[in-house]
Amino acid sequence: MKKKKTLILMAFVISLFTLTSCSDDDNNVVTPIPSNTIADFVAANSDFSSLGAALDRAGLTGVLDGTTAYTVFAPNNAAFDAFLASNGFANLEAVPTDVLTQVLLNHVVSGTNTSSDLSTGYIKTLAEEATTQNTLSMYVNTSNGVVLNGAATVTTANVDVDNGVIHAVDAVIDLPTVVTFATADSTFGSLVAALTREDSFTYVATLSTKTSPAPFTVFAPTDQAFADLVAELDGVNSLADIPTATLEATLNTHVVAQANVLASTLTDGMIVSTLGDNFTINTTNGATFTDLNGRTGNIIVTDVQAVNGVIHAIDKVILPSLE
Repeated sequence: MKKKKTLILMAFVISLFTLTSCSDDDNNVVTPIPSNTIADFVAANSDFSSLGAALDRAGLTGVLDGTTAYTVFAPNNAAFDAFLASNGFANLEAVPTDVLTQVLLNHVVSGTNTSSDLSTGYIKTLAEEATTQNTLSMYVNTSNGVVLNGAATVTTANVDVDNGVIHAVDAVIDLPTVVTFATADSTFGSLVAALTREDSFTYVATLSTKTSPAPFTVFAPTDQAFADLVAELDGVNSLADIPTATLEATLNTHVVAQANVLASTLTDGMIVSTLGDNFTINTTNGATFTDLNGRTGNIIVTDVQAVNGVIHAIDKVILPSLE
């Protein structure tokens, strides 16, 4: 009898242990966490279906579905519709793949950049200039919200995803030309005024082209540089007082055609051949230049890269020979 009771007790213990083990196994089942990459977010949101289709066509969906962190400025469907209409494309399939790829990469920045990380100035996208493969710049203006290249506004910021952050924007950010940056960056307001002062000037049209004589290298004087020039020249009280021929010759002396000259290629004593007169680069005590009148100035910002050339900001207007 005692043996029978022992067997019954053992069976009860074994059954209890089995039930407990099963219960523990059930409790330890790990439910996979759904993936929420940039690509996942785009695919799950119908308002970004055009962006998703564009990424698929350009072969970039996989890039945004990995572990590398990116910041994406994401245009909605209405933004893509406006982009296609303004560029004469019937649909996404009509956009050349190489062009579409670079336009999309122009919305992507390396790393995670929340809105608090952004400040007024230039950042680099993943798009490239064709002759140098230098990555394109993007001008960020945070004075009133976040505006990109003077054209696209962030409408929803800081959408966290597994591999970075998304900021929704209300326009497709087209590939910037040197004119894009000149007009978007208020530092160059006087330069734009000079380039457009005369109806006969064709600078804007020329510097907007993406074919020959592009690419351009533009040494762009700041507003303060033009203010200093007005104070320097005799009988001149404003930009409007500079004789047209002198202004045109001066503007020509700031533009190099058919060359995307990066700061890394500038050397001491280098003669820069422009559409106007030449000037000399000096690199022994920082990046400076000397014009044909012996006037010197500083190169204060370098390698603002556009799709059709590069801008270097300078703090003094370069004058052609005044003799």
